[in-house]
Amino acid sequence: MNFRFSDEQRMIFDTASAFLAEVSDSAATRTAMASADGFDLGLWQRLCSEMFWQGLLIPEDEGGLELGYVEMVGVLEKAGERLLTAPLYSTVLATTLLLRMPPSAARSALLERILAGELVAVAHTSGDRDWRIGGITAHETPDGVVLSGSSRFVSFGHSAQVLLCLAHDSQQQLNLYAVERDAAGLCCERLPTMDQTRAMAQVTFNDVSVSPSACLGTGVQQIAADVLNVARILTAADQVGGAQAALDISIDYVKERQQFGRTIASYQAIKHKAADMMTKVEGARSLLYYAACIADEWRTGYAGSATLAEAASMVSASAGEAYFFNAGTGIQLHGGVGITEEYDIQLYFKRARATESYLGTPADHREHIASLLLDGE
Repeated sequence: MNFRFSDEQRMIFDTASAFLAEVSDSAATRTAMASADGFDLGLWQRLCSEMFWQGLLIPEDEGGLELGYVEMVGVLEKAGERLLTAPLYSTVLATTLLLRMPPSAARSALLERILAGELVAVAHTSGDRDWRIGGITAHETPDGVVLSGSSRFVSFGHSAQVLLCLAHDSQQQLNLYAVERDAAGLCCERLPTMDQTRAMAQVTFNDVSVSPSACLGTGVQQIAADVLNVARILTAADQVGGAQAALDISIDYVKERQQFGRTIASYQAIKHKAADMMTKVEGARSLLYYAACIADEWRTGYAGSATLAEAASMVSASAGEAYFFNAGTGIQLHGGVGITEEYDIQLYFKRARATESYLGTPADHREHIASLLLDGE
């Protein structure tokens, strides 16, 4: 396993950093998160047309770039540094799920729509604490399938043109369905959340009828579990980027803030805090790119589900704690003003708290790793 970035990868990351510095500054983030959709559609179209990140994982014969999760994770890390308010994560999650489905005309059509910049979101959980897949059922009828139930915390689901719905049928088999936003009986509502930089939605299926061709795959329990482990790695990339930004913002602040005739950065206690923050983020970053390499091996068939799950839990525990620690410490270093609306560190703190519990808390993931060790798997 090669842990050195290639020249091409460095170029991708540097380009992403420069682009996001231009389009995703503090003012742009605050404007986007206060909008009805929670993101700037014009920025999303620029991202799709100029950077083509939505096509990074899609194979070349499907019109994409056919790169890997290391490249994708690097881009998401840079996005996390800038608190990018755009449906990039949700698009990558949908793409990952679609690429694991059997080839079909419906799958190809959805990939083409993603490449064109349309939003596709994944509805997979009812929002229970354990984040298990569920909440939606599928009942067969003479005319097709009827979907009922609801899914919470669907990333940018209120703005998606297509929803990929994981639903259990009468035999408790998990199937994947593609549902158009304008389907009769489908209701998508943006949820009020603490972190306004990452919009979430509740999607309700009120006896939504779909044709048999809307089913993209049957018996996808293991595929869905694997894809959610990839989602944990993608989320960890955002967390590592945010943890780095929290450190950088705090260092800039303490270098300027003066007390007792000198900058507070000169005090040893402040230096200790900054050193702890750097240790947290560097450790999480090492695990992040290890997990990204495992995801690439899983994608190409060289790593199994158990290895992917282990890597996902390792990085989720580390990155979740690092982000929350760095953002919380950043609030302390700013003093009382850090939590006020005028300072960006409070935005990172809210995102850190929200993502820490998304798809499982660090404690949940440590328990999973412990069970793997104790069970000898």
